[in-house]
Amino acid sequence: MLPALPGNLPHMSRRFDATVVWMNQKPLVPNRSYLIKQTTQVTQARVRQIRYRIDVNTLEHELAFDIPRELKKAVALGDLSENAEYHTAKQRQEYLKARVRQLGQRLADLSLVNMNNIPKDKVGLGSTVTIFDGTKNEEKEYQLVASEQSDVVNGKISTTSPIGRALLNKKVGDTATVVTPGGSREMEILKLSTMHDIAEAKLASDLEEEPEREVE
Repeated sequence: MLPALPGNLPHMSRRFDATVVWMNQKPLVPNRSYLIKQTTQVTQARVRQIRYRIDVNTLEHELAFDIPRELKKAVALGDLSENAEYHTAKQRQEYLKARVRQLGQRLADLSLVNMNNIPKDKVGLGSTVTIFDGTKNEEKEYQLVASEQSDVVNGKISTTSPIGRALLNKKVGDTATVVTPGGSREMEILKLSTMHDIAEAKLASDLEEEPEREVE
């Protein structure tokens, strides 16, 4: 389990909670719940980044201080071949190293969640794409997400998946070639909604629902 946010960051947690509550106060118009989920993706990524960094710092502290201390104590007992304390500490050390590498990769993925780095007219993280698969002769809709959010059954594919990589930076009308073990597939981009489009649509929806104020 990832550690809770430290005491010096309560304002961020409250701000995130307040944002979610505010977004859900008004009645939803058709497809609006989908827009809300999309536009909160960046904020959620920021919170995960903070938690992962805290976790990495905790694990690295244990690697740098606690594990060496335990290994030193175990070595002092002698006969390492049958020293349970030594082997336990070494196993813990390997686990911590693997976990730090894993979290480092997740942080690298989350660093891509920056609105300034996401194209406005091309397929990118958070985009929803309708394609025509020439190989299967069918239309499909995909949503490009971070690797940890992928759900192929529900059309959520990672930007690092074969289809995700092929669709990245493509525009409406472009054809993407997906290379798979079973052969190549041609996909034509029919429709595209980027994260910017989704944010603008939500803002327009909010403005339409906001009642006009009387001028005093």
